[in-house]
This record gives sequence, C-alpha cells and structure tokens, in this order.
Amino acid sequence: MNVEGGILGAIGNTSLVQLRRVVPPGCAKVFAKLEWENPTGSMKDRAALAMIARAEGDGRLRPGDTIVEYTGGSTGTSLALVCAAKAYPLHIVTSDAFSREKRDHMSALGAELTLVPSEGGLTTRSLILNMIEAARVLSRNPRTYWTDQLNNCDSVTGYYALGDEIWQQAGGGVDAFVQCVGTAASLRGVATVLKRYRAGVEIVAVEPAESAVLSGGRPGPHKIEGVGIGYPPPLWEPSLVDEIVPIATADAKEMTRRLAQEEGLFAGTSSGANVLAAIQVGRRLGPNAQVVTLMVDSGLKYVSTDVYRSA
Repeated sequence: MNVEGGILGAIGNTSLVQLRRVVPPGCAKVFAKLEWENPTGSMKDRAALAMIARAEGDGRLRPGDTIVEYTGGSTGTSLALVCAAKAYPLHIVTSDAFSREKRDHMSALGAELTLVPSEGGLTTRSLILNMIEAARVLSRNPRTYWTDQLNNCDSVTGYYALGDEIWQQAGGGVDAFVQCVGTAASLRGVATVLKRYRAGVEIVAVEPAESAVLSGGRPGPHKIEGVGIGYPPPLWEPSLVDEIVPIATADAKEMTRRLAQEEGLFAGTSSGANVLAAIQVGRRLGPNAQVVTLMVDSGLKYVSTDVYRSA
C-alpha cells in the first residue's frame, strides 16, 4: 500500500473478478478487471500518468507549462487528475458527443474546456479530426505541451503494469485478452506484456460494428464512447492481434445494462462491448479456457445518457 505517494499512488492494482450470470453454459471462464477502481473511475489514469511522467523525465514538459489534449472525456479527466496533483494548467478539447458527466468531471478537476460540436451527438471520423485540429492550434501557444494521445507511445507503457497485474491475478492462466480499440494503447500495452509471458495468448480487438474499419469496413457514426475513431489509430499494431470482433452499439448498451442488473458491475458502454466479445471468444475456446477483459470505466460517467436513462 502506497500511503505517501498522494493520489497518484492510488493508480493501478485493480481487482479481477469472474463474471457468472451473463456468461452462458459451455463458455470459457470470463474475468473482468475493474479499472473503475482507479481514482477517476477509468483505466486512462494509467496512460495519463505515464504520458506526464515520461515527458517530465526527458524535459519535454517543464514546470509551469500548459498541457493540451483532445479527448472524449476519460483521458481528459485522467489528465486533469494528474495535472491537479502536479500543478500544471490543462486545456482540453472535447465535444457534446460525450457525456456531460465527463465534461463536468474535467472542469471540477480544474481543466479549461473547448467544445467542438458533433453531428447529433455521434462519434464520427470528422469529429475526431476537428478535435485534433483544435488541439493542434492550441498547442502552438508558448510554454504548451500537447500530449497528443493518438500518437503518444508513452501511453502504451502506462499499460504494461496492467498486463503484469492480469497475468499474476489470473495465476498465469490467461488464454485470451479482449479489449476495445480507441487509441489502441491499452490493447498494445497489455498484449506486449502478456505475449512475453506466453506467446500463445490470443489478443482480441473490439470495435463498433457501425465503424468496423479495423475489420476492413467503412467508417460510420456510432455511440460507443471513447472507441472507434473512424480510422486505424497510429498506435494500432495488427501484428499483436489475433482476432477483431465488431460489436453493434445497441448490443453493447444492452450488455452494459445486463452487467449492472445481473452482475452488479456498473460500467460504460465499451465495457459491455468487451464482455460480448469475450463471450464470443469464450464460446469458441470452451469451458476449460480463461478469457480476461476490462471494465474500462465506471457507469457513473454515463448516468445521464441513454445507456442507463431512456429518452
């Protein structure tokens, strides 16, 4: 237990639990890593701390600099936590496509927000590109460091510890790891570590069926926040991935609600997509296998959305 490291010492070492009621008979055992146990309720705390700490270490980021990032909310909230703890000003570019809870959380932690309008509240390729461009303009200001999460390999290293935790908590019995792709940093970081332990671990990427670009499909609007940017992210490493599973937004939302009602696991939509894909993989691998996926973030970030509240 890190009692002297402040709030940043509370990042990581999250629980691993087995799913029971949503997993059908004949399926592999499915385990979920509860990443909402991180301080902001998201796995992104790991990436945010790595991006800031490594930039400090090599001089890209200096005391008093302002940090800029574009984000659907979870990375921004995690950066806001780290910046509050380390006394850096933070300017976030985000959008009305993402939940009000995420925007309010970033503001509460001291971030200044610039909102880019969406097309009817949907995540689209053009929205992501417009957000990136807005961040690029802000990054030209003096004494500004742009973390640029889609291109920042430092974020990958933030998930190495997650891979170690999964392997150790599962007793080395990991047959497959399943994770949605946003920046691809978490999938790449965990996969890199798990394959060092066991080369045959299956790595399964998940993407929105409406924008299944990693599977060779066309980009399209969807409502699984934080994933499916409409083009292969720069950190995407296909050589690490054994399978890509598209999941429709409506199905992901339904499973997210089932997780809350049947397992007591209160998560976001990408977590529902993760579990659906993990069950698909688990059916193929059979009851003697073990599949691990992530509860990416807390359902508290989505209580005002149609995941948990009907229009």
